[in-house]
Amino acid sequence: MMVKEWCMYCGECAGVCPRSLIEVRETSLIFNEEGCKDCQICVQVCPVQALSKEE
Repeated sequence: MMVKEWCMYCGECAGVCPRSLIEVRETSLIFNEEGCKDCQICVQVCPVQALSKEE
């Protein structure tokens, strides 16, 4: 996953992660990539498309 500069830190991605791997703070997003199973739910719900799958 890649967080782009336009993340608003709204928490939508953290709220839908089935493994609770995303933590949103006031001005940062902490993502535990090791536990990710690539479900892409966080990418789908991001209102500003700040998350994307790394290729």
